[in-house]
Amino acid sequence: MQHPYKILVVDDEPDLEPLMLQRMRRHIQAGHYTFLFAKNGLDALERLNQDKDIDMVISDINMPKMDGLTLLGRIHEINPHIPSIVISAYDDMKNIRTAMNRGAFDFVTKPLDFGDLHLTIDRTLTHLREWREALASHDNLLTLQNELNVAGKIQQSILPTRFHETSDYQIVGQMDPARNLGGDFFDVLHLQNGRIGLVIADVSDKGVPAALFMMCSRTLIKSAAIGNRGPGDVLCTVNNLLCDDNDVAMFVTVLYAVYDPKNGELTYANGGHNAPLIVHADGRSTLIPMTGGIALGVMPDLQYGQETVTLSPGDILMLYTDGVTEAMNDEDQQFGIERLHEIFAASPPKDSQECNTMVFEAVKAFAGDTPQSDDITCLTFHRKEAET
Repeated sequence: MQHPYKILVVDDEPDLEPLMLQRMRRHIQAGHYTFLFAKNGLDALERLNQDKDIDMVISDINMPKMDGLTLLGRIHEINPHIPSIVISAYDDMKNIRTAMNRGAFDFVTKPLDFGDLHLTIDRTLTHLREWREALASHDNLLTLQNELNVAGKIQQSILPTRFHETSDYQIVGQMDPARNLGGDFFDVLHLQNGRIGLVIADVSDKGVPAALFMMCSRTLIKSAAIGNRGPGDVLCTVNNLLCDDNDVAMFVTVLYAVYDPKNGELTYANGGHNAPLIVHADGRSTLIPMTGGIALGVMPDLQYGQETVTLSPGDILMLYTDGVTEAMNDEDQQFGIERLHEIFAASPPKDSQECNTMVFEAVKAFAGDTPQSDDITCLTFHRKEAET
C-alpha cells in the first residue's frame, strides 16, 4: 500500500489551508496523507503538470479564473486516472450532478464536516487502489490463468494474517494456493466469555465463482457464530442460507469448533469436512470423531450434530483440508492420513507454528515435482502447558 497519498486541495478560501492541516493533522502525522494547495483551477493545473505523483484532487466548484467544473475536464487531459472529490453548497445539486457527470468520484458539502471528508477521502483512495490494481492486471485478465490469479487475491485477502496468542494457547493458520485455485479458507473468531471459534472450509469448484462463494460462506459463518449458539446450530443456519438462491449449485465442507479456555473443552460440528487431528505432546496423534453432517449448500433443513472433546495441556489440534491428505506424488500415490501420523510420531511438534511447518514441508517433499492440484491449508491450535 502506498503511503502517504498526495492530495491536491483546490479552493480560494484563505482559511481552508490552515484549517485542513489542523483538522487532518493526525492522519498527516500518521503518514496517511500529505496535502498540497492551489487557489484556483489554473493554479491546480500548473501543480498537476509539475507533480506527476499527485494521487487525487479535492476541489471547490465556485472559484475565480477557472472553476471546479472546468478543472474536472482538464484534469482528465493530464491524467484520466486521478479521482476527484468536489466541494459545493448543500443545495447546489445542479452543479454536483454536473460534476459527477464530468468524472468526479464523490462530493462533500459546505460547511465542511471533516469527519465526513475523512471517510470520503478513504473511500476514494480505496477506489484508487482497486482501479490501479485493475489497470495493472488488465492485459492479464484476458486469460483464464489470470482470472484464477484474481480469485487467489480474493481468497488470500480474507484470511487472517495476525493471530492472537495468550499464555494459554497459540493459533497459526496458513494456506498455500494451487495453480488451479479452489476455495479453501480458515478463520479465527473471538466469541463471548473468552471462547475461540475455529473455522476451516473448502468450497467446491475452482476460480472466481469459488472465491466469491467462499467469501459469502465466511461472512455467513461469522455472522451466525455471534452469541452463544452451538456449532451444530451455526452450520444448520448457514446451510439454509447457502441453499437459498444457490443457482450455481456450489457447496462447501466446513469444520467449525469452539474452544473454551476455562476447561479446555472443544465443541465442534462437521459439515462433510476432514476429521481434525489431535497431536499429543508425546507424538501420538488421533482423529477426533466425525459428527455425521454433509457439506453445506447441498440440501436445506438439515440438522448438524456436535461433539465435545477435551484438549489436554500440550495438545495441538490440527484442522486441514484435503489438499494435505490428497496431495499426489509422481507415482500417483496420495499423501494420506497415515503419513500425517508418522510425521508427528517421529518428532512431536513443540507448538502450532512448528506443527504447520512440519506438515507443509512433508507434503512438499512427498509431492516432489508433481504439480500441486489443490490448495493446501492448515489451521493449528496449541493448548499450552502451564509454565513451571
